Amino acid sequence: MADQKGISGPPHTAISAVEQPQKPKRNKYAFGCAILASMTSILLGYDIGVMSGAGLYIQEDLKISDVKLEVLMGILNVYSLIGSAAAGRTSDWIGRRYTIVLASAIFFVGALLMGFATNYAFLMVGPLRRRRRRRIRPHDRSGILLGYISNYAFSKLPLNLGWRVMLGIGAVPAVFLAVGVLAMPESPRWLVLQGRLGDANKVLDRTSDSKEEALLRLADIKEAAGIPPECNDDVVAVPKRSHGEDVWRELLLHPTPTVRHILICGVGIHFFQQTSGIDAVVLYSPKIFGKAGITSQTHKLLATVAVGCVKTVFILVATFLLDRVGRRPLLLTSVGGMIVSLASLGIALTIIDHSDTKLIWAIALAIASVLAYVATFSIGMGPITWVYSAEIFPLRLRAQGTSIGVAVNRVMSGTISMTFLSFSKAITIGGAFFFFTGVAIAGFVFLLYAVPRNTGELEKNKPVDGDGESNGYTNSNSQIQLGPLTAK
Repeated sequence: MADQKGISGPPHTAISAVEQPQKPKRNKYAFGCAILASMTSILLGYDIGVMSGAGLYIQEDLKISDVKLEVLMGILNVYSLIGSAAAGRTSDWIGRRYTIVLASAIFFVGALLMGFATNYAFLMVGPLRRRRRRRIRPHDRSGILLGYISNYAFSKLPLNLGWRVMLGIGAVPAVFLAVGVLAMPESPRWLVLQGRLGDANKVLDRTSDSKEEALLRLADIKEAAGIPPECNDDVVAVPKRSHGEDVWRELLLHPTPTVRHILICGVGIHFFQQTSGIDAVVLYSPKIFGKAGITSQTHKLLATVAVGCVKTVFILVATFLLDRVGRRPLLLTSVGGMIVSLASLGIALTIIDHSDTKLIWAIALAIASVLAYVATFSIGMGPITWVYSAEIFPLRLRAQGTSIGVAVNRVMSGTISMTFLSFSKAITIGGAFFFFTGVAIAGFVFLLYAVPRNTGELEKNKPVDGDGESNGYTNSNSQIQLGPLTAK
């Protein structure tokens, strides 16, 4: 009692302060850096979207066949395979920041080359200069929308000028991106892998909401990189395998069962993302709408803008649902919706193709099916593929592992882009979408039984061996499972 009487001051104030600490303010610098870095994705999306409408005018102006148009559309992906194969090593060598600067410079040159192209052969050179950008980030849906809007905005220009402006104007934002990225910090993960802990700590101090968060993030990255916790010098020696010399051997030649499963999942999800037909819709929307019965070029481009709007809206919806719903449920829901919309699109286009009269309801069904397809793709299969393929690999395998996945993604994208028009002529356009329906069904089965659940914290994806001890992949919260999955 005597001790209680000796206590002075309001007793509840201190307790309240301890129990309800103030939430740190959001780091505006980190937010700005993230927005700037996303410009790479916007530029890439523009590159894809603008070709959709520009292809109509290029074909008319240069008098090229459908086969040549297919090659032009698909060559973007074939060239980008070179950049995909080299990007893991490039980003590990010069860092993530300077890789983006290099990519922006290449994009600038490529946009100018395509804008000033005088013939088909010259036009084929432009994408060669843009190849390295493809590895950096996934196609940003807002960039695709900007490309579609550019198609519509410049469609009234003279034929020989309109498509050149559409392609060449992409060089302008590339300059601002290259300059802006120089003001960004280097990736702390890359700095840690170089043994530059002092520099990594400075970056984390600037990009974290609090000092405590910065220290926790640094500790997680050090652990994933194989650096002992007691190493706190500004520059430390990094275990040899963290530099990547043995990564390809570990991934391809002598993988543990768990690493092999990770690789199959990482490659498989990229494979099914592209072979379900998304690039056919993104690149050939005006052609598809033409087959659906829309005859006006302006109306085709307006319908394509609607596709871009739907993609953008639903990618925003996905950002809110991703961590709330979970990657796997959202992914399976997305693919299920894709199956239904692809099947209905195939039915609508087949009915239109075999009808002698203009069926308004079938045209409406075809348009609605296209919009439903891009919506369901954008809410899950589109963004989660890229997020998942980055998260599933342990840090030491991430650059090379994701490069393999992206290489497969680009090969399949190029294959679809370079064959869609010929393929749809061979088996009808409705038949082509029935084929994509079958692929989507196979993808659903693969995702259901082979792909592990992922919680989304990069540094918690720790290496383990086939018995769960040291060399493959697990999650410290025990929410990652390999093999056939059961919900937890």
